Amino acid sequence: MDKNYTFQELLAITQRVIKEFDKVERRPWNIEVTMIELMKQVGDLSKHVLMFEKYYLHNREHMPEYKASKEDIADELADILYCVIRVAEHYQIDLEDAQLKARRAELRSLGIEPDF
Repeated sequence: MDKNYTFQELLAITQRVIKEFDKVERRPWNIEVTMIELMKQVGDLSKHVLMFEKYYLHNREHMPEYKASKEDIADELADILYCVIRVAEHYQIDLEDAQLKARRAELRSLGIEPDF
């Protein structure tokens, strides 16, 4: 990768992609469709991880629909993040703030005072 992007830059890039998809989708995506897509992407990620970690039957290794690589896993993770950003946009949630609050709360639950 040529550049390290900030989280805010990644959000802006994703928002641009969302706007472009909105122009060409056959129907507008509401929150329910976004959630269905998110669940589908989680399922795709699960399949790739299970194949990559060799949990499925050996014969699936030769089936193109079960091909699994780190690149496939990365792609699914990116697609999940895309859907998460769409959900956050729908509810006007600041993901950066939400992430920090959640991680602080987790550290506090462990008896650790966060330094961020």
